[in-house]
Amino acid sequence: MDTAATAQIDLTPVRRAMILVTVVLATTLYGTTLLVVSTILPQMQGSFAATADEIAWAMTFNILATAIVTPMSGWLAGRFGTREVMVWSLAGFTVSTFMCGAADSLESLVFWRILQGGFGAPSTPLTQSILLTVFPRNQQTRVMGIFGVGVVLGPIIGPMLGGVMAESYNWRWAFYALVPVGIAATIGLRFALPESDNQQSRPLDWIGFIALSVALAATQLVLARGQRLDWFQSNEIIIEVLIAIAAFWIFATHCLTSPKPFLDPRLLLDRNYTIGLVLVTIYGMLNFTPMVLLPPLLTGIAGYTDSLVGYVVGARGVGGCIGFFIAGFAGRLDGRVSMVLGFGLLFAAGLWLMHIDLNVSYMSLATNAGLQGLAIGLIWVPLTTATFSTLPAAQIAEGTAVYHLLRNLGSSFFISVCVAEIVRSTGMNYAHLAELLTPYNKALELQSVTGQWNVDSVRGLASLSKEITRQATLIAYLNAFGLFTTACAMTLPLILLMRGKQPN
Repeated sequence: MDTAATAQIDLTPVRRAMILVTVVLATTLYGTTLLVVSTILPQMQGSFAATADEIAWAMTFNILATAIVTPMSGWLAGRFGTREVMVWSLAGFTVSTFMCGAADSLESLVFWRILQGGFGAPSTPLTQSILLTVFPRNQQTRVMGIFGVGVVLGPIIGPMLGGVMAESYNWRWAFYALVPVGIAATIGLRFALPESDNQQSRPLDWIGFIALSVALAATQLVLARGQRLDWFQSNEIIIEVLIAIAAFWIFATHCLTSPKPFLDPRLLLDRNYTIGLVLVTIYGMLNFTPMVLLPPLLTGIAGYTDSLVGYVVGARGVGGCIGFFIAGFAGRLDGRVSMVLGFGLLFAAGLWLMHIDLNVSYMSLATNAGLQGLAIGLIWVPLTTATFSTLPAAQIAEGTAVYHLLRNLGSSFFISVCVAEIVRSTGMNYAHLAELLTPYNKALELQSVTGQWNVDSVRGLASLSKEITRQATLIAYLNAFGLFTTACAMTLPLILLMRGKQPN
């Protein structure tokens, strides 16, 4: 008798309920910590005296670590057992979360965030596998619905918790507050999950895995540090680019020549799957970027409090819940319709963000965030269904790993690109605006325009310089939102190339 059948017969309803509560709690905890950072980035930036691009590493390298480890989840479960992987992963995740709060430097914070992402990566794929294993088939629809609610709750709770804790105490408590939950979930998993039967999985392709990991890490370093080091004027950037190229070449060559590569290139022969990979990469680019860009903009130059920023970002999670709910009812329709609608709404939200100013209201931002969440919810279900609709069942497990890998990479890389654009554009905008301030500019003679900005005193010049910086920074963020909007527009012709719903 197989493991799934044994688990379903031996486990009592109470034991199954305990498993459901603990694994969903673990998944929600991971989603919460992923987004809790979005609202506390400005406080962390001040605490470590970091620049905008440096503090973004706390987000990007966490997502990158998740991307690298996620494809290993199946191998880890087969090698060590699902219960052992879940328990030790959550234990390491909880310790890393505590150490993020205790970090005394930017380097240590980024280090623990990398470990946090790596330890947390197996939680979502293994949770789904556990629930499908221990629950009878007639209960799986309801159970997966509860699991979906847990997945969506994380993006709602995280930003709000981060904002409230940062404002009431400091940013460290946004991490500390999650530690007791992590301890409880770890203990619950240890006693609730049935003992795993270690199944022999195929050997991990270590050459492919290491080559891909090195290539991705080097590329992320180039994107994260390139603007500060003036790109190819820096020997460090040149070395990292060469390492990335060499590692990608080794990975690609190995995949094409190895009988059992880490990622099978034959998956790309399926049209829907290949287009789906491009779309999910763009989806990843669009998913977290606004949540990373908005908090520094709102707290740094628009005067918003941390808790208010948390509520703005949390509104996106509420919109996501509504979007997933609608997508469930729209399942009978051609998935391309829902995807076009979702990406179209994201495009509209991007255009909206491109036209905000420093007097933007809370309701306007919250409505925009809710619109983004609604779009994300509408896209995810039909995109996943269409991507795997024509893929053979034997390739779905490996195809899923690549799918989530590219989604996370899209998030990590695009955030770094947008932050680099903000840093670059702010300096250029400041220079262009400052050129307009000359004694011959008639606007400086109007009291209604200048107010306390005057060029006759040091204080007046300092005030004028501060205002130029604010406006230059705003324009830079609007440019980044322009990249976001352009990425949205790129998806629409790709969706039409996918095959529609296949007849039964």
